[in-house]
Amino acid sequence: MDGRYSPILSKNKLREMRDEAGAAKAKWTPLDSMHFEKITHSKVWSSEGMSPISDSIAVRYDKCIRFSTRRCFTSYGPNEAGDLVKSNQFKLRFNFTRDVKNPVQGSLVYFVPVAAVLLLAACGRGASGDPSKTAGLPAASLSATPTSVASGGASTLTWSSTNATACMASGSWSGAKATSGTQSTGALTMPSSYSLTCTGAGGSSPVATALVNIVPIATLVANPTVVASGGTSTLTWSSTNATSCTASGGWSGTKATSGTFSTGALTATTSYSLSCGGAGGTSSGITATVTISSGTVAVSPKIAAVVQSQIQQFTATVPGGGAATWAVDGVAGGNSTVGTISASGTSALYTAGSAVGTHTIVATSLANNTQTGSAVAAVTDLAGVYTYHNDLARDGANGHEYALTPANVNTASFGKRTSCPVDGAIYGQPLWVGNLTVGGAVHNVVFVATAHDSVFAFDADAVPCQQLWTASLLDAAHGAAAGETTVPPNLFGLTEGSLTPEAGVTSTPVIDGANSILYAVAMSVNSTHTTYYHRLHAIDLATGAEKAGAPIAVAGTYPLAAGGTVSFDPHQQLQRAGLALVSGTVYLSFSSQEDGGTWYGWMMSYRYTTSLVQTGVFNAVPNLKSGGIWMSGSGPAADSNNNLYVLTGNGGFDPAHNDYGDSLLQLNPTLTTVLQYFTPSDQATDNASDSDFGSGGAAVLADLPAGSPVTHLIMGGGKDGAMYVLNRDTLGGLEGSGNAAVQKLFMGQIFATGAFWNNHFYIAAWSGPLNAYSLNTTVPQFALASHSAITYGFPGATPSVSAAGAQSGIVWALDTNSYCTPGSSLCGPAILHAYDATNVATELWNSTLAPAGADAAGNAVKFAVPTIANGKVYVGTRGNNTGGIFGSTSVSGELDIYGLKP
Repeated sequence: MDGRYSPILSKNKLREMRDEAGAAKAKWTPLDSMHFEKITHSKVWSSEGMSPISDSIAVRYDKCIRFSTRRCFTSYGPNEAGDLVKSNQFKLRFNFTRDVKNPVQGSLVYFVPVAAVLLLAACGRGASGDPSKTAGLPAASLSATPTSVASGGASTLTWSSTNATACMASGSWSGAKATSGTQSTGALTMPSSYSLTCTGAGGSSPVATALVNIVPIATLVANPTVVASGGTSTLTWSSTNATSCTASGGWSGTKATSGTFSTGALTATTSYSLSCGGAGGTSSGITATVTISSGTVAVSPKIAAVVQSQIQQFTATVPGGGAATWAVDGVAGGNSTVGTISASGTSALYTAGSAVGTHTIVATSLANNTQTGSAVAAVTDLAGVYTYHNDLARDGANGHEYALTPANVNTASFGKRTSCPVDGAIYGQPLWVGNLTVGGAVHNVVFVATAHDSVFAFDADAVPCQQLWTASLLDAAHGAAAGETTVPPNLFGLTEGSLTPEAGVTSTPVIDGANSILYAVAMSVNSTHTTYYHRLHAIDLATGAEKAGAPIAVAGTYPLAAGGTVSFDPHQQLQRAGLALVSGTVYLSFSSQEDGGTWYGWMMSYRYTTSLVQTGVFNAVPNLKSGGIWMSGSGPAADSNNNLYVLTGNGGFDPAHNDYGDSLLQLNPTLTTVLQYFTPSDQATDNASDSDFGSGGAAVLADLPAGSPVTHLIMGGGKDGAMYVLNRDTLGGLEGSGNAAVQKLFMGQIFATGAFWNNHFYIAAWSGPLNAYSLNTTVPQFALASHSAITYGFPGATPSVSAAGAQSGIVWALDTNSYCTPGSSLCGPAILHAYDATNVATELWNSTLAPAGADAAGNAVKFAVPTIANGKVYVGTRGNNTGGIFGSTSVSGELDIYGLKP
């Protein structure tokens, strides 16, 4: 095959070939593997008459040739010397001619005489004029790159042909193809074979094929993945496009392409590996690990506060990642009393049962039952915090708090969870409702009203804050005329800016939980600043929409002793005291705007059936004027007979003509009668020096055990520095003229409402500490039991108490001294404090302790009161407003939510 020359066959050889072929009456036929390639200029003699007729022809033989003898007697072929000889089989190993280059690399080229090549197609057939006998036979080649792909992968087919005019695909592809080209197989998931045949004038090529194999895939899992020491696991494996598998690691040897295998007893964490091979190669190695469990199960959250019937998710982290079983108070899966929980898995849903209090949730490793972890579900039956200071006794105590305890309210476990931005300062106390359906879903909801005359509803538990709805009380849908706004500080009172930057809703609303209505009073002014309004709104708790027949503009008249009446002037009055809801009747109280102009201590009552209707009007000092009912934001108290208790501010005092300035009043439910009253003996001095008795705390009602000398106590005090403890069954009238006060506690000027829990009374006067007084019910008398280390600047603090009945009491108090309006020299965050209720000298936590101010609230609002419900503490603030006009800062108001860390 390496030579370069081949002699031309002699004339004698041609004659011998002719003679022998003629004698045999046979014709030569080239086989399919012979291809005519090139004509040279060498002269040869025809076997017909031995005349020179044409150039010699180059014949390419692709492989070892066997000439057919089926119809011809003799086969001829050139021998090693280049002579034509008889032979049924020979190998084509001849040299090339000097003047002809190899036409196709790797092909073998030979020269034989024309007469030896151009034989007729078969014995007895002529070849003259048949182009198929002179044209080259087509050839095709086909390859795939790559020849193995991962399942879903693709390969590229490349093909070419010679002496072909068309090609046809078959196998895993089909259709007519060009004589050369490339084509993607597309995504393959199983081995695929591709075939190609090309045709031309010389016939059809042999079939070219290409095979693309799929790289095997193997899977291996262990069940369970976590076992106790000595436990076993089962390995399960499978593969595709594989013929065998090989194990390594914790097992070894050749494995079938699928199967199962027991690990046997394990005492150490063990990994098992597997790879599988086939025509497409070898799969990626896979590993399954069986872990020996150790340590304890971690359950999150560690403590969850939920309302009865609500759902809470707990998650168990089992050593090694295994599953867990669940129990509540030792009952597998729980029950309707302690609550139910999903029976298995690392994530479980707990549904609170009927039993309030704390319940222990235990997760046990499924692989090793010696490994457990626990958490606490604190279930409350608290329906809501519907009113100022929690209830109509105004005692500020939530005895249904099972999540927050002195043990977990600390910097490690407790802190600020989120903030909810609003459009104005929050003067009123946040209100809370449990299990309320809003937008088709059940939520615990916290409500706040703003000085921008808006009401907001937020999910009480969501972190980050989730707003459920908001309503503007200045739009037409809520009864306002076009152009109405809140009242700027230069338009009321003495223009001192005490409510900078605006007066809108400045009192605590009240909620009718049975009828899902929130009542709020909003102040506004028309666009020309000529007409002022106080409107009582009835808002749907679920949507924020105004109820039909609401709102109603507050108005009223009251008779004078000398005849005639005095009328309510909305411009001169401020609705600062919290609203009260007593047996379906809503009570509103009014006082002055910075003691400017002429004002009175008005009370009005309303009922809602299909619309709001006024049912009562009262004026505390109709003749001598003043006597506002504001109580530093507290609301009227009420007893079990629906009698109301309020404190009045400085004003004239003349009980004979129904003037009750600086007094504690007991009113009948219809507001037509002052049933009894108490007035300090220094009332005239209080009035003259603006030391109004009604500056502080509304009456706080305390019922003592049977057998006590006084079973019904009431406490209240103001700027004159004394807290009066009275027998509310006989208030005593003017001090010194009737029954004496049960006790008088001197503590400094009071702008706060005390809290009463577990026979302890808590209050912080201006520039004083938070004091805790214990009550001896057999006397009854209060004695100072403990006090905080810090003191509270103006206006002191109105504390609230959270407790689980008589246990786990915590006193919460806000320091709002830096309240930013002109009356304060400071502007800064409200500071929330938590104290052990059994000894307030022990401070548990405060919002200044966290690094980088992480627990800081928004800027303070004067007289603000915290709300504690279901493991959270809610604080209303003015956001980052510093007392400037509305919108002067990025956050005009903010509700801050504190709770246990996850």
